[in-house]
Amino acid sequence: MSYSASDSGPVRTPAAGNPVVRPISGAEHLAFVRAQRSVSFLQTPAWGRVKTEWRSESLGWFDGRRLIGAGLVLHRPVPRLDRCTLAYLPEGPVIDWSGEIGAWLDPLAAYLKAHGAFAIRLGPPVVTHTWSTAQVKAGITDPAVRRLTELPGPWVDPVGARVSESLRDAGWLPQHPRDGFGVGHPQFKYEVPLAGRTEDELLGGMNQQWRRNIKKAAREGVEVTADDGTPEALKAFHDLYVHTAERDRFTPRPLHYFETMFAALNSEDPQRITLYLAHHRGDLVAATILVRVGTHAVYAYGASATAKREVRGSHACQWAMIREALATGCDVYDLRGITPTLGPDDPHVGLVRFKAGTGGRAVRYVGEWDLPLRPLVHRAFDLYMRRRSV
Repeated sequence: MSYSASDSGPVRTPAAGNPVVRPISGAEHLAFVRAQRSVSFLQTPAWGRVKTEWRSESLGWFDGRRLIGAGLVLHRPVPRLDRCTLAYLPEGPVIDWSGEIGAWLDPLAAYLKAHGAFAIRLGPPVVTHTWSTAQVKAGITDPAVRRLTELPGPWVDPVGARVSESLRDAGWLPQHPRDGFGVGHPQFKYEVPLAGRTEDELLGGMNQQWRRNIKKAAREGVEVTADDGTPEALKAFHDLYVHTAERDRFTPRPLHYFETMFAALNSEDPQRITLYLAHHRGDLVAATILVRVGTHAVYAYGASATAKREVRGSHACQWAMIREALATGCDVYDLRGITPTLGPDDPHVGLVRFKAGTGGRAVRYVGEWDLPLRPLVHRAFDLYMRRRSV
């Protein structure tokens, strides 16, 4: 059955019964994404072209002829069982999570099982709890509080609570680790609300250290330029990124990964991904990558020089990205993952403190969940992954 882009639109609940799940083209998927106010960039069709080690497909949920939901599925084969895959929908799918989720996920499970998936892993883009910056700061300074989840009085989203309960009742297994970071995407994030605010209001919401550092970068003559991913700029970013990885002891991605990322995402929208470079007297002191889909802006990657840290190039890049997100009508600036750990001896608390300086909010999402479709294969895969992480 054929249909046009005009048959798609904002996510909605099916009129009656379960929607039908079937493959859609990349063009159809992109048209659906563009009709939404906000979608994770991990659920755009271009992301499948970035993750070259996975096989990708776009699936659509149909209510009659109308496309009412969509998801990018990344298929990961099992070693020595190439016809069996883990079907992964990072930060997706894009469906109506506020209703009866079985009506959406049951046909997804049936389709993927029929096409060789041994399990489904997904990460609903649904919030369960939110803590203000004031609450986070109070927790960091309180020796009795060790975790975000121990803070009193968070805002609790009833939709998120219902989604978590429904997934558990339907046999889905939570994959989010206790410290918030795992193999998949983070369950806890830090976000800065932008809707209805001015630059002055955003600056006023930051702590004194952030405001001082932004002003110091300007006073020192740090210049931030935006680039759409030219070869020279990406090479400069990657060199600094590798330096950052060596200093901070993480494994960097190769230059080719970022070249593919910029080419794929910008092919969908020339404003989708931007590289920011902060120079001080000719020296590259910081660089960051911003990704925007609809009204959601994401700080995806960052790098900084060890020398000249006093000129605050990283803060200059962050402020440039926040200003750009605000100017382009974004509702939120997403600083991505944090751990929920707040103890003074925790190695990640510095990252929480840094992001809290923006005056935003800590957010907990439903997290990632697995549905075993072939339990024996799923257990074998889980054992394989656990051994790899040792």
